[in-house]
Amino acid sequence: MNRSGGSSLTPVAERIGVYGGTFDPIHVGHVAAAGAVLRTLGLDRVLLVPAGDPWQKRGRVVATPEQRLEMARLAVEGLDGVEVSDLEVRRGVASVTADTLEDLRAPERELFLILGADAVANMGTWRRLDDTRALATIVVVEREGERAEPPGADWRVEHVPIPRIDVSSTEIRDLIAAGESIDGLVPPTA
Repeated sequence: MNRSGGSSLTPVAERIGVYGGTFDPIHVGHVAAAGAVLRTLGLDRVLLVPAGDPWQKRGRVVATPEQRLEMARLAVEGLDGVEVSDLEVRRGVASVTADTLEDLRAPERELFLILGADAVANMGTWRRLDDTRALATIVVVEREGERAEPPGADWRVEHVPIPRIDVSSTEIRDLIAAGESIDGLVPPTA
């Protein structure tokens, strides 16, 4: 029986979370957010997509695209349902969310774009923002005390609260530069 009660089978869409970012470096907050969205929304899988050319952060990215891709792979190794995609690194041009979502869309596939509240606040600066609206449901990962909504109207939005994990890639780079420990801030294998 299909969902409407008829006798024909209706294929169930694969539900994929798409979590892009610079990941310079990836940290425990990224991994916790991916796992929380996977579980909370009952997704089939979450793809971490390191930006190949994060055009809004040019000149501030320390690790190469290949290094950031490998750190992401190591960080989620053995984590069921979370994978790493090299799509943007292979593309070799400026990373644009709508392009990535178009590359990932397929019949019977539902996409969920995973964003932190800080990324949602920055959406107004994105290239092809209006195209993004039709391609995915926005999933806003909100730490305690945060609340964010995409700009404009007509977005499909889910909110996933997570515990507050106060860590940032900038902080980790600063600690490394100062010769201080980053234990507990990055996954042990990254």
